[in-house]
Amino acid sequence: MVNWGYLKRSLSRLSYQLILCTFASFALWNSPALNAQEVIPTYSDYLTDNLYLIHPSMAGASNYDQLRITGRTQWFDVQDAPNLQTAALNIRATDKIGLGGIMFRDENGNYSKLGAYATFAYHLMFSRSTVNLNQLSFGISAGLIQHRLDTSGFTRFDPLVGNNQSDIFGNIDIGASYYVNDLYFHLAAKNILSVSRDLFYSDAVPSNMRKYLFSAGYVFSFDRNSDWSYEPSILFQAREATKEMAIDANVKAYYQLDNSRLWGGVSYRNSFESVEVTGQGEAVANQQLRYITPFVGIDYNKFVFGYTFSYQLNSPVLSNTGFHQITLGYNFGKSRQRYDCKCPAINN
Repeated sequence: MVNWGYLKRSLSRLSYQLILCTFASFALWNSPALNAQEVIPTYSDYLTDNLYLIHPSMAGASNYDQLRITGRTQWFDVQDAPNLQTAALNIRATDKIGLGGIMFRDENGNYSKLGAYATFAYHLMFSRSTVNLNQLSFGISAGLIQHRLDTSGFTRFDPLVGNNQSDIFGNIDIGASYYVNDLYFHLAAKNILSVSRDLFYSDAVPSNMRKYLFSAGYVFSFDRNSDWSYEPSILFQAREATKEMAIDANVKAYYQLDNSRLWGGVSYRNSFESVEVTGQGEAVANQQLRYITPFVGIDYNKFVFGYTFSYQLNSPVLSNTGFHQITLGYNFGKSRQRYDCKCPAINN
């Protein structure tokens, strides 16, 4: 359980560092000399023990080094449907320094992205005891991304497409995470650089694709000695240029076995914006983008397996076969200090 008095004292000690980091973050995000680009979409990876993929501050945060590989496919019955593959590795290099790397490939019909990121994270421990978790982490990721457009199947000129069929650009993500026993918070700014892509005419695609993520959660059990634990959490994301916003509401459960751990849950995503959709009888209705995503997985010894299925609740939809994703993982290296908390992202 959270000791709220201890949490209050911890936050007081952290206030000075947080003020400095907040000021620096806003200076970076709003500098006119910086520009951004959307790169890796935010799906449900953070629910399948892959927090580092969206939060650079989580590089090296766990008590084991981690390798995570994911494959995501949409709409099995649609030709050239979107698909995404990622490989993410993060390690604890020293007591306070974490390092990581991400490679990804994202395809959507004629359009594709290929990229790689390198991450540096710094972890500050404020615990007075080696068994109490009180950790503040900061991370920064820098990457190179190649965008490609296959125009071989085009039958006529598209005014949205420029003269180039590929281009390469760089981008940066920054973030912070705070864990105090069973309670946690994450904050990230994705794609903080605004880069005009030569692949498209500048008037067609905005160069500013900054996206902000905030998530929070709490892990608890009804009986301290129970093998069951539960984790309600939320994820809020907002795009700066288009003012789009969405929120995830999640519930996850864990069951601890002798040498493994079963987990599963459900996530509900709802956008704040609505679009006009013409239905039967030419009736026009406003609909918000809504997804429901059940997920299951197992941690067996040092191996991780997870599966998620996302179903779009709106109608009409292009396909009813949904979105499928598999996560494979491996925890390696020498195990570091385990904390006296139900904090699965740290106590692997």
